[in-house]
Amino acid sequence: MTKQAGEITEFLDSKTIDALSTFLEKDKGYESSADLIAAAFGSDKGFSKIKAASVEKLVSSFKNNLTLLIQKTWVEKSDIALKDQLLYQLNVYLSNEKWSDNYTLFLQLINQAVFLMFGQKPDTPDFAEYTLRIDPEFGIFWWYISNLPPKTEWSEEKCRLAMLLGMYFLANY
Repeated sequence: MTKQAGEITEFLDSKTIDALSTFLEKDKGYESSADLIAAAFGSDKGFSKIKAASVEKLVSSFKNNLTLLIQKTWVEKSDIALKDQLLYQLNVYLSNEKWSDNYTLFLQLINQAVFLMFGQKPDTPDFAEYTLRIDPEFGIFWWYISNLPPKTEWSEEKCRLAMLLGMYFLANY
């Protein structure tokens, strides 16, 4: 069962909401659920069958867009070091080869970037509803990210797909 902001049903149909539970719980046959989640982010059909060349382009777009979001976000002086650390961690993340080794770092990067962008801790109870109110598309993305387990024993392919979904949204945000 997924954590759910009360308002998510205003923005997503039950099929997509259920798809996240299926994606999180299944060890096999989760690809069609990933495709439904990707569609909620604006992707064309068949996201789970993304080709290597498209993955390379997606990762590059993700890096460029996240770097831009980090660099262009205005922060207090006390958070400048966090911006620098985040840019460094992004490069470390992108230099690692195994998706499963990168899963936890990916979630840390996203959480820190979201903290910089919104100026509040993303793990507070009302943050999900806040994001849905101010930017429903981002709120849907945050609903997805906040439901991912902090650590996992998923296969390399499932970790890859989970991160690619998040990357897809941020590459196009």
